[in-house]
Amino acid sequence: MTTLIDDTRGAAAPLSQYFYFNMALACMATAFLGFAPTYWLPLAHGSFSASPLVHFHGLLFFVWTLYFTFQTWLAASGQTARHRTLGMIGVSLATAMTIFGFLAAVNVMKRSAAMGMADEGIAFSIVPLSGILFFAVVVVLGIAANQKPETHKRLMLLAGISLLDAAVARWFLTFLAPPGPAGPPPVQVTIAPALVAYLLLVVAIVHDWRTRGRPHPVYVYGGLALVAVKFLNWPISLTPAWHTFAGGILALAQ
Repeated sequence: MTTLIDDTRGAAAPLSQYFYFNMALACMATAFLGFAPTYWLPLAHGSFSASPLVHFHGLLFFVWTLYFTFQTWLAASGQTARHRTLGMIGVSLATAMTIFGFLAAVNVMKRSAAMGMADEGIAFSIVPLSGILFFAVVVVLGIAANQKPETHKRLMLLAGISLLDAAVARWFLTFLAPPGPAGPPPVQVTIAPALVAYLLLVVAIVHDWRTRGRPHPVYVYGGLALVAVKFLNWPISLTPAWHTFAGGILALAQ
C-alpha cells in the first residue's frame, strides 16, 4: 500500500511541476488559433494589408506568448538561474508591448475617425487601453514578487490570460457576428469572448484548490479585478469623462 501511495505521488508531482508550462502552452495556442482566421491565414495568403504598426504590435504580443512558454519550461525543468537571467528580456518585451499596445489603440481611434465613426472609436478604445494597462500593472507586480515564486508565477499567468480576450473575440467576429459595416464593434460585445478566455483562470483556480486546498490570493483578487475591468468598460465608455479623456488623446495624435 505504501508503495502504491508513493508511486501515485510520484506520478502526480511531474504533472503539478509542469502545470504552468502547460498553461503557457494553452495561452500560446489560444493566441495563435484566435488570430488565425483574421491575421495569420490572410497574411500567409498575401491578402492581409495593414500598417507596420499593426504588424509590429501583433509580433510583440505573439513573441510574448513564446517567451512566457519558454520561461515556464525553464522554471519547471529546474533551470531557475537561467529563468531569472532571461527575466530582463521579459521586462523589455512587456515595456514594448505596453507602448505599442497604446499606439495600436490610438491607431484604431484614428481609423474610426477617418470613417466618420469617431465617437464609436473613442468608446471602443477603452477595451485595448484598459487591457494593456491591466497587463502592465500585473507584470510589474509579478516582477516585484520575483523572490516569491508562488506569487510570481501566478501573477505572470494572470497577465498572460488577460491578453487572450482579443484572440477569442476574433473567432466570435468570424463565425458568430452578422455582416455589418466596418468599424469598431460595440464595447459590450467584448464581454462574452473575454469570459471564454478567462476559463483558463478557472482551470488555474481548480488546480490550486486540488493542490493547496484553496485558491491563491492572486487568483481571487486578480481574477475579480480582471472581470470587473471587463464589465466596467461598457458603462465607463459611455460617459462624457471617458470621451473627453480618450478624445483628448485622439486630438493629440492627429
